[in-house]
Amino acid sequence: MYRIGIDIGGTNLAYGLVSEDGTLIKKVSYPVDSDMDDISITKCMAETTVKFISDCNISQEEVISIGLGVPGVCNDAKGVIVYTVNMPFRKTNVAKIFSEYTSIPIHMANDANCAALGEALCGGAKGYKTSVTITLGTGVGGGIIIDGKIYVGANGAAGELGHMVIRAKGEKCSCGRRGCIEAYASATAIIRDTRKMAERHPESIINQLVNGDLSKVNGKTAFDAMRAGDKWGKKIVDNYIKYLGEGIINFINIFQPDIILIGGGISKEGDTLLIPLRRYVFKYAYGSKFLKRSKIACATLGNDAGIVGAAML
Repeated sequence: MYRIGIDIGGTNLAYGLVSEDGTLIKKVSYPVDSDMDDISITKCMAETTVKFISDCNISQEEVISIGLGVPGVCNDAKGVIVYTVNMPFRKTNVAKIFSEYTSIPIHMANDANCAALGEALCGGAKGYKTSVTITLGTGVGGGIIIDGKIYVGANGAAGELGHMVIRAKGEKCSCGRRGCIEAYASATAIIRDTRKMAERHPESIINQLVNGDLSKVNGKTAFDAMRAGDKWGKKIVDNYIKYLGEGIINFINIFQPDIILIGGGISKEGDTLLIPLRRYVFKYAYGSKFLKRSKIACATLGNDAGIVGAAML
């Protein structure tokens, strides 16, 4: 028997065929027409799901469930996508539309929560009862797993870890507030800070790394400059780790999880990121001198975490 996981994105729908034990067997991606409304996208998704099952040379009877990773808020019990920021879903009854194409049960959760569940069941947090997964990308996403289940709160919208304020009246965040973790610890944030530093200090190695074209700065540039001995690159990285650390300290103080996983492109820095981050967090987290410390590690499933987690809903 199998499960289907679908990671819904603004430009692509990523489908995965997953075994009962969480192994990703096959993955494909289909483009999304940005001009379609929510009903049209859902019908397209249902049609493509049926096609994907057929292309996998299995019958619908062999599929236990279909899981959707939604870039927004959803109500799994009602089968409704309540709201998405960058897509047109507004109280869309996805389960009802899918039922016109297949009788396979539909489940759904926020895409960051799906990634956290994937890591908890099949990735870096496997074997731990309580985990927090943070994804450092364009924004800062996150998911909380307690006793093997996603914590969604009273209205299904819990786990927006990127929107905890760590600096009052700080940088403006995409959510409209100021000083959120996302405004300081996302890849977007470190790119912004790297460009600013390069402009202020033309002598910085940063400018050499991008041949003077600051549009080429990415989340890795400051780390590369630091490794090359550039003091301005080091300052950017040190500040970045401090801000990320403040967020993680808050998560530890609230949840005291067994493990915190860091995913997204920045996590590829590995120990360059993790060693100073652990040092900072364990210095300031509540009770860290006396309590069992939360493990801090990198996520292991990469871009497949959302698909696997959705399938395992």
